Amino acid sequence: MKSFFFVLRHAFRWGAAALVAAMTLHGIVGRGLDWLLNIVVLAAILFAVVRAFSHVQRVRLIADRVDGATLANRHRRQIEVPFPAGEAFEMVEAAVRELPYVENVESARDSLQVRARVRRENPYLRALGARAKEREGRRRRNLVLATVKPAGNASSLTLVCEPEGGAWIDWFVVDDGTNLENAEAITRAVTRRIAERRKEEEEAARDTAADKELAEAKLSLLHAQVEPHFLYNTLASAQLLTRSDPAKADRMLGNLITYLRTSLPRTGQSLSTLGEELERARAYLEIMRIRMGERLSTDIQVPEALKPVPVPPMMLQTLVENAIKHGLEPMTGGGTIWVLARETDGKAAVTVADDGRGFSEEGGGTGIGLKNVRERLRLAYGDAASFTIGANFPKGVAATITVPLAGPAGGAARA
Repeated sequence: MKSFFFVLRHAFRWGAAALVAAMTLHGIVGRGLDWLLNIVVLAAILFAVVRAFSHVQRVRLIADRVDGATLANRHRRQIEVPFPAGEAFEMVEAAVRELPYVENVESARDSLQVRARVRRENPYLRALGARAKEREGRRRRNLVLATVKPAGNASSLTLVCEPEGGAWIDWFVVDDGTNLENAEAITRAVTRRIAERRKEEEEAARDTAADKELAEAKLSLLHAQVEPHFLYNTLASAQLLTRSDPAKADRMLGNLITYLRTSLPRTGQSLSTLGEELERARAYLEIMRIRMGERLSTDIQVPEALKPVPVPPMMLQTLVENAIKHGLEPMTGGGTIWVLARETDGKAAVTVADDGRGFSEEGGGTGIGLKNVRERLRLAYGDAASFTIGANFPKGVAATITVPLAGPAGGAARA
């Protein structure tokens, strides 16, 4: 019914215009050409009916429905874009530039507007010769105006697609659905780009989660490689001490119990605290002092105020074990391990240093343990945390972990 009335209105307008023209000519030339004027009026009505019917069919093919909104020559769309105005503007500009037959694209980033002229190709005259189609294209243009409105972290797109010329031409001229087609094409392109961006974000989130799982797996593997070796040696040492020095054996087993208790995984916790990590490291160092005797001395200086600071588990332990294994154990005379912590610029800096053999071909801060430390800091804190390792003065190595006092952004000590 909508299509019938549309064709009828269009035919009436052309018929009325032709009748007025015929009556004017009749007054000028007299009655001699009445038959010709009648033919002209009928031809105008027939032309209007054919064009209107073609327009209706074309609109039906594009939109799969026929109503007042789809039959109009001028179309307006309001599209919500869940991205900041700058990103939304880039999406819209790219979508407009990809329109078929687009020309004269003008984009103003500061005002967040894109204007374009689009050559109108009559879909029912494609059989014309190249020169005829060129003449047809020169006469016909459609206009596109896209305006992005900021709304915080999101934005809104207002899209207008219309024929070139005043609104009065809509009474007599149809656009064969070309502006509807342009509006639908731009809407689809922007929607597709939004979906692709969302997919990229989801994939990035999955990759980050996979990286975290991989880091945790590496950490678990590291524990499986280190802890049994350390446990067997400690138990063997305690067994020997039970015969020669029971008190020292008892002290060693007590520190081993503390070490194992603080090393057990805690369900639902991804972060530990500096105090808990220090307790584990202190128990480990006490065991090593008993095993190494006077070859090992320790100096631990950690303020009480910094002990509640959230830190990833086993990082401090990794640095302490590296200092013993690569720094002091190869030295005949042993040496000293320092564990120092200080607050600076809203962050906690924890340093583990030794006066051992320093960097060598056998080790220089590139082992799996230190790589694991760097990767876990990156995943947990991004750029907010750092890890540095360098030569200690006058000899040895110093490694420093720096983390925010409040823990990872959006996280807590018991995340």
